[in-house]
Amino acid sequence: MRAFVEIDHVDKEFPLAGGDRYIALRNISLDIQQGEFVSLIGHSGCGKSTLLNIVAGLDRASTGGIVLEGKEVNEPGPDRMVVFQNYSLLPWKTVRQNISLAVDAALKKLSKDERKAVVEEHINLVGLSHAAEKLPAELSGGMKQRVAIARALALRPKLLLLDEPFGALDALTRGNLQERLMQICQESGVTCLMVTHDVDEALLLSDRIVMLTNGPAAQIGQILEVPIPRPRHRLEVVNHPNYYSLRNEMIYFLNQQKRLSRRKQAAPSVAIARNGLEKVNLNLGFVPLTDCAPLVVAKEKGFFEKYGLEQVTLSREPSWKAIAEGLTSDRLDGAAVVAGMPLALTLGLGNMSPIPVVTALTLSRNGNAITLGKRFHNEGIRTLEDFKAYLDRTPDTTHTLGIVHPSSMHNLMLRHWLASAGIDPDRDVTLTTISPAQMVSNLKAGNIDGYCAGEPWNSRAVHEGIGFVIATDLDIWNGHCEKVLGVRDAWAEQYPETHLALVKALIEACQYCDDRRNREEILGLICQPQYIGSEPAYTRPGFIDPYNYGTGDEPVPLLPFNQFFVNKTNCPDAVEDLWMLTQLARWGVVPFPRNWQEVLTHVRRIDVFDRAVHDLGVPHLIRDRSPVTLADGTVFNPDDPIHYLNGLAIKRDVRVEEIKLNQGTPVAA
Repeated sequence: MRAFVEIDHVDKEFPLAGGDRYIALRNISLDIQQGEFVSLIGHSGCGKSTLLNIVAGLDRASTGGIVLEGKEVNEPGPDRMVVFQNYSLLPWKTVRQNISLAVDAALKKLSKDERKAVVEEHINLVGLSHAAEKLPAELSGGMKQRVAIARALALRPKLLLLDEPFGALDALTRGNLQERLMQICQESGVTCLMVTHDVDEALLLSDRIVMLTNGPAAQIGQILEVPIPRPRHRLEVVNHPNYYSLRNEMIYFLNQQKRLSRRKQAAPSVAIARNGLEKVNLNLGFVPLTDCAPLVVAKEKGFFEKYGLEQVTLSREPSWKAIAEGLTSDRLDGAAVVAGMPLALTLGLGNMSPIPVVTALTLSRNGNAITLGKRFHNEGIRTLEDFKAYLDRTPDTTHTLGIVHPSSMHNLMLRHWLASAGIDPDRDVTLTTISPAQMVSNLKAGNIDGYCAGEPWNSRAVHEGIGFVIATDLDIWNGHCEKVLGVRDAWAEQYPETHLALVKALIEACQYCDDRRNREEILGLICQPQYIGSEPAYTRPGFIDPYNYGTGDEPVPLLPFNQFFVNKTNCPDAVEDLWMLTQLARWGVVPFPRNWQEVLTHVRRIDVFDRAVHDLGVPHLIRDRSPVTLADGTVFNPDDPIHYLNGLAIKRDVRVEEIKLNQGTPVAA
């Protein structure tokens, strides 16, 4: 069913002197149902009132738009009435006249007597019949606001928009008007969208509370459902068992945003070197895999040089552990890293001290597979359920599967895949970490029974006849984040223009990689000894040719198997990263950060990505904020990750800790 109000991918930018721009809102999407009361909260400057004005038709979105009952909102109209904080009453007109003025202008189709009846009805509705002939100067602040509400409701709007309507009132008056507004909304069934700074007001009035991140480029950070039944009364709301946990959740979110704002203001100044960049010679790490293609293309096709990076050395690393060491020891300026590595290093992977690492760019999506030894196929194993049955039949046999790194999507998706069939990945099988290029030799030697890795190492096992692919990541989560550009937080702060140039060069390279007319050329580049050093015959499947599962069936076309640019590949995605945080905590790799909003905002440098795509002039590439649905039917709700974690049947002991990002040390929550 279509929503009553659709806020559809709204951006709002304001031009500044010198051709620059201020981004107030970025990619705001929200559906509001008829009769629902939704509140917007966030710190000053996060664009709450700007968004309200766009919904009202008083301002226009730069991109995206508003749809009310299936019709686009392009201008103000009586179907959307705004109640401002400052009342906006004509001082020379009485209460009745202020309301009549609006009714006579908007409801001309009604007869004079009908319009008069509407005015009197709404004067009585807000309890002002005794003051109907008074001027605004003779009214208290609370009475003026009641006039403003009556005037708005008298026009019979479909949507009531409230911009901090009670912010200027004393506590007692505010409380009385809140109760009255609740009663009116309950009786009339009007849909409401309200801006407020008052968390208690939001909890009292709202069905949902939408929390916005700091500006500029404010986004929806979290949406809080308020499961308190209606009709509501203040004391009953305060005594509701969920009241204080909901209130604390909002305050905690706002405090995280405040800390992020302070950290941003404290950023050091930087010096500029050649080409407008602080550093022009870089050492970037990669692991030999098909999806290292963007780095190779940027090097070989001159994209690095195009953006002023004069000498970029691509360092082929033997493992993801070596990549992590290179980043944390300053040996590497940056690297193509597995998706969860920036989060894991920031939180303190294993026994390492926390080293904040950030990402402003997703380099690739998909590209992995789960390969089992050929003997399993010979024994009739075709599906995950077959594998589960086999494990049940052989409880005394140790079955070992290879993973490439604890923070990789290979590890997290393999574990999720196994757990979805009731297989405990730490008790029913043994997982061991092996570098991707060593997977085939270990499978051939009998050291492992299978593995989850990127290409071309699955296709090589198929090519050599020693393994078959039981599932690709398209069978688990099609479109998941795979490799990202990782740099140390301190490096990004020291070299911001260099970081931006690096992101722009790699975005162009990613776009080049996803033009399939270039794939044959790219194959020749990545197969060179200094990069992957692989044979084209087993590097082609999935990248160019149909994918061979090694089962004897015909190869299958998998166009999105290696994805570098299409479908908004490159934008860092908060929902994906939050899912990764839950999985890293689920399996005991790192604790789950109680201040996850702060961690995600710090690690995901969406500001750098946004500036890069703007400078490049490419279409808007910000990803949507929506729940994740995996192939097994599991749905991940980004607004309540701890509830999701607690509901998982197979997991380790989950630790929830607050992370002090400025020091990198965890503190028990």
